[in-house]
Amino acid sequence: MPLEKSGKPERPAKAEKADKANKVDKAESRPYHHGDLRSALLASAERTLRDKGTAALSLRELARDIGVSHAAPGRHFKDKQALLNALALAGYERLAQTLNAADDPALPLQPRLTALARAYLGFAVDNAALLELMYARKHDPETADLFAAEVDRTVGSMHRLIADAQERGEIVEGDPETLALFTGTLMHGLATFTANGAVPPEAAMTLVEDLVHHLLHGLKPR
Repeated sequence: MPLEKSGKPERPAKAEKADKANKVDKAESRPYHHGDLRSALLASAERTLRDKGTAALSLRELARDIGVSHAAPGRHFKDKQALLNALALAGYERLAQTLNAADDPALPLQPRLTALARAYLGFAVDNAALLELMYARKHDPETADLFAAEVDRTVGSMHRLIADAQERGEIVEGDPETLALFTGTLMHGLATFTANGAVPPEAAMTLVEDLVHHLLHGLKPR
């Protein structure tokens, strides 16, 4: 048998082909199903997004991570963009649930808005990379209607709060959508500073009450 430069016998070409075939067989023998495969893929994708960023996301790598064939994710996501769309939509769903759980229409305006702002800030801190993806607005046009509906759900809490406060005479009259935009801008601004590390999360939470106070009463001395 001929020797390699290292002095070891060269492996026949047939043996090398067999090895390659075995590797392919092993890859293809991975299970195609994984219970709720879609949820497993999204959970793995969110971990990767949080730890490594969007660029590190790959359907093939996700399949390897959860132990299914590399073709399996294609049943749920045609490409990486479809996966990102699904992640963003799931984020909006969770944000809507978070805000709805924090909203108490029976509260006066200031404590009610403070509770919503704290809930939003908490979500932003815990899901910074996901929130950035949600606001990227680079999603497939085919999903535009889905995103519009989810955005309406999340801002719906703010719209309801503004409308209720106007009915009670707690804030000025005006377009509720515009007033909700002003309010959301302040909330998201603090959340962004916190997620970026400019403001420690604990300090940000203590600032929420003052933020809401100044929003409602202004900065001019009385």
